[in-house]
Amino acid sequence: MDHDFFQEQKPNEEIERVPATPELIKQPIQKRGKRVKWKKILLTVGLAVVAFGCGVLTCWASLDPEIRTILAVKDKIQEDYYQEVTDEDFYKAIFGGINDDLLDPYSQYMTPEEFSATISDLEGNRVGIGLVFSSSTEAPLRIARVCGNSPAEEAGVLAGECIIAYGKTEDALTEASTFDAFSDFVSSYEEKEEFVLKLQAGDSQRFVTVYKGAYVENYVFYRTNKSSYIFTGENADILTEKGTPLACLDDDTAYIRLVQFTGNAAEEFDVAMSQFQKDGKKHLILDLRGNGGGYLDTMQLIASYFCKNATVAEPVVAVADFGDKRTQYNAYGNWYYEYFTNESQIYLLADAYSASASECLIGCMIDYGAIAFENICLAEREGVAKTYGKGIMQETQLVNFLKQDAITLTTAEIRWPLSDRSIHGRGVVPQDGVKTVEGNIDYELETQNAIKTLLG
Repeated sequence: MDHDFFQEQKPNEEIERVPATPELIKQPIQKRGKRVKWKKILLTVGLAVVAFGCGVLTCWASLDPEIRTILAVKDKIQEDYYQEVTDEDFYKAIFGGINDDLLDPYSQYMTPEEFSATISDLEGNRVGIGLVFSSSTEAPLRIARVCGNSPAEEAGVLAGECIIAYGKTEDALTEASTFDAFSDFVSSYEEKEEFVLKLQAGDSQRFVTVYKGAYVENYVFYRTNKSSYIFTGENADILTEKGTPLACLDDDTAYIRLVQFTGNAAEEFDVAMSQFQKDGKKHLILDLRGNGGGYLDTMQLIASYFCKNATVAEPVVAVADFGDKRTQYNAYGNWYYEYFTNESQIYLLADAYSASASECLIGCMIDYGAIAFENICLAEREGVAKTYGKGIMQETQLVNFLKQDAITLTTAEIRWPLSDRSIHGRGVVPQDGVKTVEGNIDYELETQNAIKTLLG
């Protein structure tokens, strides 16, 4: 909340101040003019103080009674509670209640530190080893994803493997038990300081040496049956041939995995599509498994490749319903036929963690005929095949420009551009006519099974 600032008016410094001395009383006529000025000064200052006081009272009176009560409770707590409660403690509790009890899970108030960290995170800036773990209680350190351009990717760690032990060296290992214990272990190391992980996949075990470091995450991966490309470098902006080709693809088909709609994802996707064009590929498999969304403008750019039947240069790719008004969001171009033909087939992989911007892109691709529901394969998660079902949009605004705190609020429901369909609370489900594949802790094997399911 912005605060009003009051400044007390200062008397005019050019007016002579005459003290009330016995000499002044003895000489009333000679000093009368100065005495009158002094009275005017007193009157002016008095009016200023009254105006200041009235302003404060008016401001206080304009507050909601509940706000005045909160401030009064704060004063009582800080005066009489047996433990110290700072202003920071008090307001942290207040805003914690707003975030936990009042707003939906996607809305929150952020302190300046939290807002700065959120922006940095959305830009892809990371410090760590670059591993995302599954929530499985049977294997608390099963790796769900290896972050692109991270130390773990550099070390060759693979999704689907489990960390079963870790330590300074292979001869001084601690058996892996909980995520918290492993997190504390990693936190105890300085950047670039190496340690050892013992990994297991099936019956196979191996050791890798890894370190904690700062990196910019890569969100796009490109593969064919003969090559594999990732983005490396200080800013994840160098397309590097590295990894394992996807042997189950035919010579005309490429595979692109899009992890999130944040960071450099839009620029990386452009480069991947240029490689697709350079390789002379006709068909594409787009993998959105685990993609929880991100920036709408990143989705708008990527959607520009998939508006097959659109007849305008910048077709509408999403519609936001704010209740009292609707806003259309357009692609940045209409590039489908620069990369595909009428004979091209595009397929899509998704799961229960494909949400928000991912579901928005799916809707755009379906509405413009780039894919049909039968071209989608959903991987099961805990026995359920669907996308997440988040069809609402959040906007983040600064609360106080000088303080740099912010609030993210759900402001609109997102609808598909032509069908006006909302998937919020539902998602894309098997009843829509999609294909499904059994989930597998071996991410690579699940990928191959899903592609085989799609291609028959």
